[in-house]
Amino acid sequence: RCQRWVENCRRADLEDKTPDQLNKHYRLCAKHFETSMICRSSPYRTVLRDNAVPTIFDLTSHLNNPHSRHRKRIKELSEDEIRTLKQQKIDDAFERKQATQESNENNEQNTASEEGGEEQEEKAVPLTLEERENKDYLKSLFEILILMGKQNIPLDGHNVDELPEGIFTSDNFQALLEYRINGGDEVLRKRFEMTAVNLEYCSKTQQKQMLEICENCVREETLREVRDSHFFSIVTDEVVDIAGEEHLPVLVRFVDDSHNLREEFIGFLPYEADPEILAVKFHATITEKWGLNMEYCRGQAYIVSSGFASKMKVVATRLLEKYPQAVYTLCSSCALNVWLAKSVPVVGVSIALGTIEEVCCLFNQSPQLLVELDNTISALFQDNDEKGNELKKICRSQWTGRHDTFEVLVDLLQALVLCLDAVSSDFSVRWNNFIVGRAFVLSSALTDFDFIVTIVIMKNVLSFTRAFGRNLQGQTSDVFFAAGSLTAVLHSLNEVMENIEVYHEFWFEEATNLATKLDVQIKLPGKFLRAQQGNFDPDMTSENYYKEILSVPTVEHIIQELKDIFSEQHLKALKCLSLVPSVMGQLKFNTSEEHHADMFKNDLPNPDTLSAELHCWRIKWKHRGKDIELPATIYEALHLPDIKFFPNVYALLKVLCLLPVMKVENEKYGLGRKRLKAYLKNTLTGQRSSNLALLNINLDIKHDLDLMVDTYIKLYP
Repeated sequence: RCQRWVENCRRADLEDKTPDQLNKHYRLCAKHFETSMICRSSPYRTVLRDNAVPTIFDLTSHLNNPHSRHRKRIKELSEDEIRTLKQQKIDDAFERKQATQESNENNEQNTASEEGGEEQEEKAVPLTLEERENKDYLKSLFEILILMGKQNIPLDGHNVDELPEGIFTSDNFQALLEYRINGGDEVLRKRFEMTAVNLEYCSKTQQKQMLEICENCVREETLREVRDSHFFSIVTDEVVDIAGEEHLPVLVRFVDDSHNLREEFIGFLPYEADPEILAVKFHATITEKWGLNMEYCRGQAYIVSSGFASKMKVVATRLLEKYPQAVYTLCSSCALNVWLAKSVPVVGVSIALGTIEEVCCLFNQSPQLLVELDNTISALFQDNDEKGNELKKICRSQWTGRHDTFEVLVDLLQALVLCLDAVSSDFSVRWNNFIVGRAFVLSSALTDFDFIVTIVIMKNVLSFTRAFGRNLQGQTSDVFFAAGSLTAVLHSLNEVMENIEVYHEFWFEEATNLATKLDVQIKLPGKFLRAQQGNFDPDMTSENYYKEILSVPTVEHIIQELKDIFSEQHLKALKCLSLVPSVMGQLKFNTSEEHHADMFKNDLPNPDTLSAELHCWRIKWKHRGKDIELPATIYEALHLPDIKFFPNVYALLKVLCLLPVMKVENEKYGLGRKRLKAYLKNTLTGQRSSNLALLNINLDIKHDLDLMVDTYIKLYP
């Protein structure tokens, strides 16, 4: 069909292009097709029917155009002339090949002596029949791999251990390859028609090589856009298990040519236990393997699991030492209080967080369990229906990621324990053995006094940062004013630290009251008593123990973490959000961004005119028409028609929205993280592949099969 299109367009210069090249680099206007060829019922843009061929061409319109007098005239070619041109091209190509061979023979010794055995520059010679067939064969293999990636089909099929000895079963790749041969793929059929049926068509090594090329080509499409944008930020998600090995998912933030902030997944990085080695490999992968210039990095954020926070902080510190402009921030997709809780270096807090996740996961797996929990909540909150209904609604959401997670858990704890107890003691066929077993284990964990004290103290300590964290995930104006409230938050926490005995006494009393309600014995942890081995201090009470082991280190850590994450540089950047017109309006247009924008001076196209430009920007919005609303977000400001007249303001807004603490306003440009979560949720740990994952998550990126084939031939001749 591509050949018919090219011939109808009278474009002899495109006849040697492959269908993939034509599809990727050339477009044909809809006006060249008959109305009957266009499907008008499609909900998308203009869609052609499968048999559509362009037939409408006006090859004489240029004669009536006075501006085309000096343009090259188009001659309508007959069929004989087209055939003559084709033959002439073939003859010319043959002559060039002959001349090249003669030249190479004559100059062979000279070339060898002059270049010292270096490879000669490749000549554009026509492909032999064998080379073309090999390319078509490789293209078919790449098409199968891309399909498997997009559809999330694992490479391996049946587990070899499950099959009797001597029985051969195709893996998923070979099964698709055979299906394609049976479907009429002549290239594959010729290749394998004499091959034994129990022989592997494509080795695991070759599959791995081709998958790496697929991954690199797809990643390069995104990285090319990042480089064109210059500035970017790096974000990592929680450590995940890929086929038995720990990996860090890496995402990149940038503003594309259409002024849209995007967050795209670009790959997995093998995790290292040593933070210094991890920092070196992290930097090397981004700069050397992926080719990004960290001098243009303007932000870095790390969403971490419990126990990994200190290591990722080392990575952030090392990058900041080399690149001071790569501001270390919180990530917009993670609540501040959850992030702080995961970073607390107390074992009891990590255990509590893990227990909370397991409880939430168990109830989300079983709708019947949720109904049982609803009934329990209704019975407990008979006198307060509003509170009961609110808790029921929360239970059906991902409540472990909320700003008030620990507050919700304290309110829900009695209902959770009663529900799990009822399930674990029910010997009817209503619940399966797995749910009964998990209910018993989790009920025991929730009724441990160590767990109860931990969640009550975390609830009270994090209450001082709850409103602050919620504002950081709010509108642009909320983020701006939150930056100014950090001093008050730190003042409150320092006051708590100075009077920790008094505060801890109240917190411990709340914990003992909750434990009494659940008939839980108030005692020191068994692991602590066992560790003493008879050297137990009789003056050590439960209250003093939890003050020293939990309250004091938690408050100290949160104060220090807030200072680290909201550095002076970070706060100066957030103060620049007064550039957003709605924030300007709330400040009565009395703003002074010049003082805070110094850190971005080298990123501006015309730094000398910044002051005058900012004055014009303020005047523009201060004296706007009555019917003109002030843009409320950076996204809206970047899409203003006249933003091009304010190049410095545009550059500042572009860099500001790259900060990971700023949320991606348009959800369709933040799909990378959602698709990553979906891939991890829907794929068994043993079947995960870092190569296929990238193809699956970036399924809408165009794939250049010719480039993949050429790369493979060069790397593995």
